[in-house]
Amino acid sequence: MNILSAIQGRRSIRKYSDKPVEEEKLLKVLEAARLSPSAKNRQEWKFIVVKDSKTRERLTEAIGQPFVGEAPIILVCCGTETESIMKCGQPRYTVDLSIATAYMILTAYEQGLGTCWLGSFDENKVKQILDIPEKVRVVSITPLGYPTESPAPKPRKSLDEIISYDRYR
Repeated sequence: MNILSAIQGRRSIRKYSDKPVEEEKLLKVLEAARLSPSAKNRQEWKFIVVKDSKTRERLTEAIGQPFVGEAPIILVCCGTETESIMKCGQPRYTVDLSIATAYMILTAYEQGLGTCWLGSFDENKVKQILDIPEKVRVVSITPLGYPTESPAPKPRKSLDEIISYDRYR
């Protein structure tokens, strides 16, 4: 599978099998995050792999989306909140974690696993459940497991609608 095929085929999965994810597949997903680019190569991130059923249950409540608890693994992507802002005005850690999360979900898809990028959750509750320090931010969360659904593709805008050349139009 090539990258564009993975991008075209990946879907947000909201129904999961209870089949365990093999350790070698999990490690490939995590390796994709480790190898992803980060501003100035700082790698100021931490990826929490949640397998414990009681912890996953508590996280599911904090996330507020019951399907998350169906997956055998929940990945919580964290970055250190610093005053480190890129010249373009964006905080480094949010961009870095967004790239890493994208790499993970594409690698998961390549291996037949499903994910669903989550940005809607109670960060304070998640931090409390996982003992995440105050200066660390939870940027994204995704369940990881074998999908039991194959959602149809969502409509996408055409290139003409989203691309302009030489200036914003």
